[in-house]
Amino acid sequence: MDSLTDLREKFWELPLEKLNRAEWEALCDGCGNCCLHKFEDEDTGEILHTNVACKLLDTGKAVCTNYRHRLAFVPDCLRLTPRLAHRINWLPETCAYKVRARGEALPEWHYLLSGDRAAVHRAGVGVAGRVISEVDAGPIEQHIIDPDDADYEP
Repeated sequence: MDSLTDLREKFWELPLEKLNRAEWEALCDGCGNCCLHKFEDEDTGEILHTNVACKLLDTGKAVCTNYRHRLAFVPDCLRLTPRLAHRINWLPETCAYKVRARGEALPEWHYLLSGDRAAVHRAGVGVAGRVISEVDAGPIEQHIIDPDDADYEP
């Protein structure tokens, strides 16, 4: 991220295309859902979610352990853009990027409003403490879950 001085007041209310790099990065709610492995059913196009996280995700905090260099270690890691935020169907509906892409206000638990980075996890939206690393998971296909089930465990 650039610096906190690059963040305009209430930047999260602006259209995604108007955000600078620092604001774009700061918009992330820290849920960690984008770091979970997913499958797409070739016949139906349905997205099948897992509780298996990328090897770089700290599963206890839902924070990337090497965000700046993640693409060097995980080449298929997606670099989200405003254009993609409008189109990606596997991001949760609560994702701050999708919420803002739809022109909606951020939820009250978002840290930019609440001042609390852990609020996303207390709201049941974040994955901290509820997922397993791909390093420990074994066959990922055995970890398909219903992401709407708040009781899923690794």
